[in-house]
Amino acid sequence: MTNNNDYSGDFSDKSFWEKVAAAAKVAGRDLIEKALTMYFAIQDKDTPVWAKTILVGTLGYFICPLDVIPDTIPGIGFTDDAGLIVAALGTVAVHIKPEHREAAKAKADEWLA
Repeated sequence: MTNNNDYSGDFSDKSFWEKVAAAAKVAGRDLIEKALTMYFAIQDKDTPVWAKTILVGTLGYFICPLDVIPDTIPGIGFTDDAGLIVAALGTVAVHIKPEHREAAKAKADEWLA
């Protein structure tokens, strides 16, 4: 039986970069930077598997086109994504390194400058 709340199957490098590129200006810098921070934490070999699982599942939800609140609704479309991202980052905060945040900021600067 498949867990209907498991979005980790929706996560892939390709789908993540496509979603972030498409949503960058609409979702806002803060959300994009947080999503990028999570992405870079997943890539880090020092991030424990349990933390990566939380991050992958959360980014899978972010990427998934079927949301509780559709991303296309102006002003509120990304609020469900933002809530999950903040919760996930809080859960794994001890494993988020300054390098993850710096890489996310640099990528956001590149895209949103």
